[in-house]
Amino acid sequence: MRIAVTGSIATDHLMTFPGSFGDQLIAEQLDRVSLSFLVDDLQIRRGGTAANISFGMGCLGLSPVLVGAVGDDFTDYRSWLERHGVDCGSVHVSDLHHTARFLCTTDEHHNQIASFYTGAMAEARYIELHPVAERVGGLDLVMISPNDPEAMLRHTGECRQRGIPFGADISQQLARMDGEEIRALVDGAAYLFTNDYEKALVEQKTGWSDEEVLSRVGVRVTTLGPKGARIDRESEPSVHVPPTPELRKVDPTGVGDAFRSGFLSGLSWGLSLERCGQIGNLTATYVLEHVGGQEYQLGKQAFMDRFTAAYGADAAAEVEPRLSCHYV
Repeated sequence: MRIAVTGSIATDHLMTFPGSFGDQLIAEQLDRVSLSFLVDDLQIRRGGTAANISFGMGCLGLSPVLVGAVGDDFTDYRSWLERHGVDCGSVHVSDLHHTARFLCTTDEHHNQIASFYTGAMAEARYIELHPVAERVGGLDLVMISPNDPEAMLRHTGECRQRGIPFGADISQQLARMDGEEIRALVDGAAYLFTNDYEKALVEQKTGWSDEEVLSRVGVRVTTLGPKGARIDRESEPSVHVPPTPELRKVDPTGVGDAFRSGFLSGLSWGLSLERCGQIGNLTATYVLEHVGGQEYQLGKQAFMDRFTAAYGADAAAEVEPRLSCHYV
């Protein structure tokens, strides 16, 4: 499969707070919160949802097509992604703005408070997908991940118009977008990705029931944090994919993106949805064990050893011949 991944490309500023956000909140005064957190650490890392997803797919041996907008400060980042197998030929470079910035503070329970500066990402709305498809010889799937909201709507509309299957991953933009916009992004998606909280928010904002959402998409994938993931299709039983045991918990930033990397890689290899979820879970675990969404390395033998331990020899036998980790 030739997969294009649209969405944010950003620099992450990641901080840690040695306490609990919940302990600082006063239930009777949530309408006038005024808080400042003294953090212990600051890590600056490469990030952005589309870049993280593409990086993970590249590390697994694929050549995803990254589609997004950046500033002229992207040169080093471009080189990094290309060295890890990512096609950056359709990344738009702004003449006016810097690459987007993501600022996130994580507490001791891995709760997060974050802000996102759009910067050059606002120009993603001007990117047309047809020239991208022509350049790479056609697209089998377009992953529409968090981005400039207008870009997300335009990319979704173009996919419908041109008959290109698309995946919907609204996640961070759910808070900003209204029900009509979310319905436009979800309806007709081949794949809908959310975590369990976002799943409920999609239903609340669209006014659609669980069953109605499922009737409007091909496959709904719900990540469940430490409980793994659930995969649903209309009129079929749910598939629960247990998590991969982690070696340590360091930082959750980019974990969901890595899950999508593994899941989309499995789709590209023609594997079952259960196998896709298993690959997604293990890739996500690698990110959880590091600070930043692109700080892990994948070696084929180590990856398969962990996969076999988590999901068994039969599952591993299906994955191993297709896996070609890009280790840099």
